[in-house]
Amino acid sequence: MRQPLALTSRAPHVPADRLVAEMVPPPRFGSVRFDNYIPDPNQPSQAEAVTVLGGFAAGLGGGAASGTGRKRWFRRESRPAAPAGPRGVYLDGGYGVGKTHLLASLWHATAAAPEQKAFGTFVELTNLVGALGFQQTVQTLSHHTLLCIDEFELDDPGDTVLVSTLLGKLVDAGVALAATSNTLPGKLGEGRFAAADFLREIQGLSAHFRPLRIDGEDYRHRGLPQAPAPYDDETVERAAHRTEGASLDAFPALLEHLSKVHPSRYGAMCDGVRAVCLTGVTPVPDQSTALRLVVLADRLYDREVPVLASGRPFDELFSEEMLNGGYRKKYFRAISRLTALARDAKGLVDA
Repeated sequence: MRQPLALTSRAPHVPADRLVAEMVPPPRFGSVRFDNYIPDPNQPSQAEAVTVLGGFAAGLGGGAASGTGRKRWFRRESRPAAPAGPRGVYLDGGYGVGKTHLLASLWHATAAAPEQKAFGTFVELTNLVGALGFQQTVQTLSHHTLLCIDEFELDDPGDTVLVSTLLGKLVDAGVALAATSNTLPGKLGEGRFAAADFLREIQGLSAHFRPLRIDGEDYRHRGLPQAPAPYDDETVERAAHRTEGASLDAFPALLEHLSKVHPSRYGAMCDGVRAVCLTGVTPVPDQSTALRLVVLADRLYDREVPVLASGRPFDELFSEEMLNGGYRKKYFRAISRLTALARDAKGLVDA
């Protein structure tokens, strides 16, 4: 019988160049393209978005923003002036209209080497700043052609100011920007669009973005997904031992371990893991722990790693207070993603 891995035994050191190199569309969006985005014929703005974004990608051309692919960390060189007019695009729409598909398609369509364009969530970008420091992040990303930011978060004023300042530096360096965003606290059920909120929150950067509205069916009122019933400890442990590349951890121990590993390293912590098995899932005890779990859930979802668990179902992870608070959209997303991964894990038991 195989000995499962343990996430709690992993505390990887991730060099700066890997953190930046991994800023690419996750495997779930590795094969998306404009050609396989299927616009709703009843929503002409979706087809228009494909056309506009295709033109935006074509206008960026090849090469880095600096005109070369070389990093210039220790010497000054003249930089081209930033072009007039919007140097960024903001994809504005409700749930289920394919904003991330389109954002990843833009990354793939931009004629530049992978190391000259970056794709990540807002959280990944703030984690990069935390790991590298602000100045090194500016130096590293300023040589890119394009930076795509998925789920630009409007619920943390401090992080919003930090990232807005970073983007200002990158725009000055000639980097093109593309973004989607979440909704502000208290507005989860109000309307579909967030462009006004986004442009207001980024303040001085608003002139650099062209809002691109994408109409479509709004899934915002669906509420929490129904999580599958958890298994017993014995079933989870048995599946972990017979599944190649599976990890096995007690949920409380994993939560404690996450507090000791920088969130920018959670992806590396999952290297080679083909399934995550957890025993004794309980509601998370506090907000800091909950936010770390959200990041881990995102990394597992990006990598399509099934999650098999015992204890409480995933839709009971977060308290009512958390689900009604400022970070509730993060928690809704984590529940939705962990629920999807739990459904994917059914085959581990049936095998």
